[in-house]
Amino acid sequence: MYKTIETLLVEIPTIRPHKMAVATMQTQTLVLVKISTEDGFIGWGEATTIGGLGYGEESPESVKTNIETYFAPLLKTLKDVNVAQIMQVINRNINGNRFAKCAIQTALLDIQAQRLGLPLSEVLGGRLRDSIPVLWVLASGNTEKDILEAQKMIASKRHNIFKLKIGSRPVEQDVEHVLAIKKALGDDISIRVDVNRAWSELTAIKGIQMLQDGGIDLIEQPCAIHNIDAMERLTRKFDIAIMADESLMGPQSAYELAKRSAASVFAVKIAQSGGLLEGCEVGKIANLAGIDLYGGTMLEGSVGTIASAHVFSTFSNLAYGTELFGPLLLTEEILKTPLKYENFELQIPTGLGLGIELDENKIDNLRRQ
Repeated sequence: MYKTIETLLVEIPTIRPHKMAVATMQTQTLVLVKISTEDGFIGWGEATTIGGLGYGEESPESVKTNIETYFAPLLKTLKDVNVAQIMQVINRNINGNRFAKCAIQTALLDIQAQRLGLPLSEVLGGRLRDSIPVLWVLASGNTEKDILEAQKMIASKRHNIFKLKIGSRPVEQDVEHVLAIKKALGDDISIRVDVNRAWSELTAIKGIQMLQDGGIDLIEQPCAIHNIDAMERLTRKFDIAIMADESLMGPQSAYELAKRSAASVFAVKIAQSGGLLEGCEVGKIANLAGIDLYGGTMLEGSVGTIASAHVFSTFSNLAYGTELFGPLLLTEEILKTPLKYENFELQIPTGLGLGIELDENKIDNLRRQ
């Protein structure tokens, strides 16, 4: 059934350094998976990570090696089974590897939707919206540069919600930087911060109080991944929204966080969840628990971004919008027709499967040799 399963590492510089508490990115390595079937269908998936092993347990190199060594030989033994059955076999035989599993599942669902003559969103239960709001991350670390960048985005109607990456400097400096930007952009513009798990609980109490007083709307992952006790206490203590990101590693952790009321918002990431279907499950758990949703990103290129958009289009509650700006951070385009960002939103394609067409000549030129 599956003729070839290829994993490509594609290196693309970013438009500017992207500074986070865990790493500073100047190049993104896209991990693209291409599955071809014997009857002529091609499906694409993506397993892009942030900052190598500085962010999580998988790297571009480990994803490529594990797909070639374990996933591909297993897939080639499976005949006349559907996507759910394939994923069941994969999960039974391969532990962990959420990013690799997400890429494989995305490519399989892309093929399945094409076979059925439907956009991918319709295979996932059906879209409720044709476009989704997209924020922009201000991550130069320089206050004046960030203000100018934001003002340009607002004027061009590309983004009017902004997130700031903080946590690598003393808390007072970070808060001063954030509040200066908030003051410059005004009350109508929503500002959120992402601490990337850099603060202790005591530092978080101090920082969150100042940010709440300064009119900031949301704090993302203030504490360490496994410090759920602190997340729970902070969520109960403050009125400002506390969002779980790195702590959210699929449906099981979503259930544990919801049970503890350890976040008021979930950042759903398809790769962190282990797949599109699992991302939908995380969304359902949040809805049942009364937790708001936000569409997260691993700074994927166009494939992972649009796969995520198909998932997020099915969410009835997307109160905090999305951050699917990954392709806009890259200096090179890998699609024949670029994704459409306009009026502060990303348009979701209506074509079959993912609804995008990759430029394979361009990808070949950008591939890591």
